[in-house]
Amino acid sequence: MNKHFYNNVYPCGQVSRRTFLADLGMGFTGLALGSMLSAEQRVQAGPSDGELPTGKPHHAPRAKSVIWVFLSGGYSQMETFDPKPALNKYAGQTFQATPFENPLESPLHDKRSRSVIEMVREKYSTIFPMQVGYQKHGESGIEMTDWWPHLATCVDDISFVRNMWSTDNDHAAENQIHTGRHMLDETQPSVGAWVSYGLGAINENLPRFVVLGGPTRADTRPSFQSYYLGPQYAGVPLSLDPQNPLPYGARGSDVLSAEQRNEFELIGQLNELSRVEYPDDPALLARIRAYELAYRMQSAVPEAIGLSDETAATAELYGLNKDSTRVAGQRLLGARRMVERGVRFVQVYPTAYGKWDSHNNLKNLHAQMSEKVDKPIAGLLKDLKQRGLMEDVLVVFCTEFGRTPAIELRASKDGRDHHPHGFTVWLAGAGVKRGYVHGATDELGFHAIEPGHYVTDLHATVLDLMGLDGRKLEVPGRKRLEIDHGHPIREIYT
Repeated sequence: MNKHFYNNVYPCGQVSRRTFLADLGMGFTGLALGSMLSAEQRVQAGPSDGELPTGKPHHAPRAKSVIWVFLSGGYSQMETFDPKPALNKYAGQTFQATPFENPLESPLHDKRSRSVIEMVREKYSTIFPMQVGYQKHGESGIEMTDWWPHLATCVDDISFVRNMWSTDNDHAAENQIHTGRHMLDETQPSVGAWVSYGLGAINENLPRFVVLGGPTRADTRPSFQSYYLGPQYAGVPLSLDPQNPLPYGARGSDVLSAEQRNEFELIGQLNELSRVEYPDDPALLARIRAYELAYRMQSAVPEAIGLSDETAATAELYGLNKDSTRVAGQRLLGARRMVERGVRFVQVYPTAYGKWDSHNNLKNLHAQMSEKVDKPIAGLLKDLKQRGLMEDVLVVFCTEFGRTPAIELRASKDGRDHHPHGFTVWLAGAGVKRGYVHGATDELGFHAIEPGHYVTDLHATVLDLMGLDGRKLEVPGRKRLEIDHGHPIREIYT
């Protein structure tokens, strides 16, 4: 062993003072204090290029926390937040029969397409009419469809971005909108993981990044994984069951609280010995942090997700008293409680996984799914506003892609297929304009009109509003592509 191995044993048999103290089992208090002081000095120093994150923002943040609401499956932009009357006028006709440019022949089509299998373009050419009416709402006069009556009362608090685009035409697009990478590329950390990595905790008793609802299969979990950043920055799935909020995280029924506390204290002492001997072992440091956080979470998490202490008025606001809205309402209310207690990033799946995928029977499916989310998401915005949290919390509402303006011919005569070329997301809260529409799609809702925003522009916006510069978060040896960083959509800023 040489001096470069853990920096503890030196040539000629010399032993470092650090290892000597560890071998004697001495200095626990001093080592803990030294660790705390070291962390404090790093935070005070502030970040700079090429350094590890300090937990301090790169610039003055506008938001302290993010609630990222994700509707899995791909909602239709035309039947939600980007109505297109031309679809009704030219229903049943081909794209070529309209006076507009054929979107299948537009240079934007190939520029933004990256299919694993060559798609047959002709099957997307028969225009399918809108399946719901729409109205203008609020003082801003923003158009939304009639499936969102509750959210329509909040339009004057929302910034809509109608020119988002992606490249994956299958449901791996869910991972793409969270990581920025196509399924054919190396997977990257999710946007929530970057926030968790870049910023220190507000509440040391709760995770920085929490997931409510969502996927359980390994192939769909990249949407909240951290990969090379380290497991401590990944999203932590929580249940809203106060009896079992953290699977495998509860104290056994046959273990007393005092017994467990003694066990953790002993583990902590052994871990500190190992940390002195192996100070550069990241896996060891992550394990120590995990033990400590898990112990603290056992009491903090049940309180955080305990909805029973909310008022009847709050339960009504989120739709907890109705079967169709209860699940979404519980998850969104849980998200509010999390950010209220200092969680940095809460990723919420208010509806069942994949259920917005409407190849068939879009009218009934979208009507049902919209009804499940409409009142709860409006309730979240109103609740944040009345509590004064809109100045600190950024809400992002998104899906993995839109739906085709044309009919889904391979499956039915009453649905729409996957559509990454143009779709709508919206943001509300800290640092964002209210009652504002940015960008557009073409007359048929097919292409995001240039310049358009690739999904990492949404990431860059979130990071920027949180006070982070993605380029300063790069990990040595993991050079990111320019498109990975994106560009903040500053047009929607206040």
